Parts: sequence; structure tokens; C-alpha cells
Amino acid sequence: MEEYSTYIWLGLTILFVVVESSTWALTSVWFALGALGATIAALFGGDIWLQVMLFVLISGLSIAALRPFARAMLVQGKVSTNADRVIGREGVVTEEIDNLENRGQVLVDGRVWTARTEGEVRLSPDSTVRVLRIEGVKVIVEPYMAETISQGQEAQAEEAPKAGVAEGTTIQIEEEEN
Repeated sequence: MEEYSTYIWLGLTILFVVVESSTWALTSVWFALGALGATIAALFGGDIWLQVMLFVLISGLSIAALRPFARAMLVQGKVSTNADRVIGREGVVTEEIDNLENRGQVLVDGRVWTARTEGEVRLSPDSTVRVLRIEGVKVIVEPYMAETISQGQEAQAEEAPKAGVAEGTTIQIEEEEN
């Protein structure tokens, strides 16, 4: 067995390197280092107990010492996408937005998005909206120009069709304070 230990450790080193190169998850690189240390000990005629001890010791030390450093170098945090750029942008409703019926689309920066509004707000096609945030593959929008539309308000807006609001929907216009 001892005459083949060099080949066994070399084979294990290669196996751990192949597994690591196929995953890139920092799972077996530590054991490849330990197996390499055991291979060197076997090449110089070290006893099998020394080879196993070096494998365990080098693997354990490399996990303890190098893994936190390697993780910090590889983990990049939040990856920004181009989709984030639509937040705060204006868009135009292309399909009526009705949260109760789970439908609605807007066109923002040349792309069509599935859209929802906050609350029980309905917006008709050609309404101008502003994107508040992205939730999954949907944009959450609000009427643009500080228009707050809500059902159950007492005053019916006479200008609702001009603002792109579905007829019969109650609208409240909030004026900005200077």
C-alpha cells in the first residue's frame, strides 16, 4: 500500500482539482491542498500516518485560514441590472392596470413591463405613470404628476378622461407645496 500511496494522493489531488474547477463553489480546493501536501510527504518516503495527518492538517488549516478571505474576494454583493434604471422613470400605460383583475402593462424606456399600482388603483391606457420599484418581473407604478387615484372618494373628477383615468374612477389631485 505504501508504495502506491504517492499515486493515490496524486490521484486524489487531481480529483479534487477537477471537482473544484467544475463547481467554482470553494468546496474541494481545500482538500486538493491537503492531498498535495500528502503527495509530497509520500514522495519523500513519509509513513502513511504522516501522510494522512498532513492531509487532515493542511485541509483543516486552509479551510480555517483561507476560506473567509477567498469568500470575501468572490462574493460581490448586490448585482445591479439594467432593469434598475427604470425606477423613477415615466411610462405610458398600454393595457389598463387593474390590480383586482391582475392585469396591466406599461411602456417604459422602450420596453413593455407588466405593471401594478399600489392599492386598488385602476389606470386606463395612455395614462402617464412613474415607476416606484420593481417586484419580481413587475413594475409598481403611480400616476404621474402627483395624481392620486382611489376608489371610494366622494368627488368624481370631471377631467378624469383627459388624465387617462378610467371613467367612473375617483381622482384626487394633490398640489405640491413650495
